[in-house]
Order: sequence, then C-alpha cells, then structure tokens
Amino acid sequence: MHDHADHDHDHHHDNRYSDMQARVKALETVLTEKGLIDPAAIDAIVETYETKIGPRNGAHVVAKAWSDAAFAEWLNTDATAAIASLGYAGRQGEHMRAVFNTPETHNLVVCTLCSCYPWSVLGLPPVWYKAPAYRARVVIDPRGVLAEFGLTLPAEKKIRVWDSTAELRYLVIPERPEGTEGLSEQQLAGLVSRDAMIGTAIASAPGVVA
Repeated sequence: MHDHADHDHDHHHDNRYSDMQARVKALETVLTEKGLIDPAAIDAIVETYETKIGPRNGAHVVAKAWSDAAFAEWLNTDATAAIASLGYAGRQGEHMRAVFNTPETHNLVVCTLCSCYPWSVLGLPPVWYKAPAYRARVVIDPRGVLAEFGLTLPAEKKIRVWDSTAELRYLVIPERPEGTEGLSEQQLAGLVSRDAMIGTAIASAPGVVA
C-alpha cells in the first residue's frame, strides 16, 4: 500500500541544460578532444560530490533534527528556513519540505517527470534517480523497488511516495537508529547516507548494515 502525494506538474521542470551547464559541457568536450583532461578523472570528481561531499549537508540537517527537538519542529513546519539557517540554500533547494519517517510510515522521494532534486542538501542526483525505470516504477510498486535496493520493510508499514517538482523538493528524515543516544551530532551525521535521505535506505547504528 502506498500513498502517492500528487502535485500539479503544469510547470517548468529542470529537464534542459541551463546556459551555464551547456557552456560547461561544451568546454569539457573541447578539452577532452584536445587531450587536456581525462573524462574518467572528471567522473571520479562528480562521484565524490554525488556520494560524499554533497550529502554531508543533508546529513548535518538530519543529525541536528535528531539531537535538537526545537530544530526538528522548525524543520517540520518550515524546512526551507530551518535548512537555510545551517547555510544550505540556493539553486535546486529554494523551497524544501522535510518528511519524517516514523514506525508507521516510510517516506520515499521521486520526480516522475524529470529529476528535480535538492542539490543544496544532497549534492548531485544519482543516475538511478533520473532513470525512467525508477521514476515510473516507484509510484506503482514502491515496496518492490525498495526490495531491489536491499530494503525490505514490514508489511504493515505504510510507504508514502512524494513527487518532487521544480517548485518543491523533499528531504526524508530517517528514523534515528536505536542505541545512538550517546553519539555527538557529528557522529550521528556519519550514520546518514544519501539514499536514506531519498528513502531507498534507512539509517543504521554504527557497525550495523542497513
């Protein structure tokens, strides 16, 4: 069972290169053809920003919500302002909503029409997030898609799918793992992965594989 949060998609999505993106792509092509840069090296840098540097911002947001009840309430009522207070704002993250996982409900994010994604807190979107297969199937069979990511949820847990748009993007706040009461905010942030903030994984205590 899942509850698909519908939104009006009669608006502009980020499905074309911006002028800057087009310029960067053209420059990359020219430099590659001249043998001045290595595409593999660029891919490695992109991978770093996609999976490590970028998601650290979101992990900081989650860890603060876990350890600061007042911040968690602010994040729940005005995620855009709460996230901006930590210095994370800008393009692709102007309007945010935080959705909190609970023992009863697991949240999962998709953009069914393109690949709207909160870059300011999660870095670059993973390839699979932009893939038509994920965008189509996660709405129809979210439980099956999660199983393919290695996440099997209890049958009684509801899965809610949130459809990101150019106007509003979502950040999943995973449940805080048990046994982490004595950890610092920094240590808690280390438990939060990019995928957990999209909803295709959960946060795990140290030494526990999600």
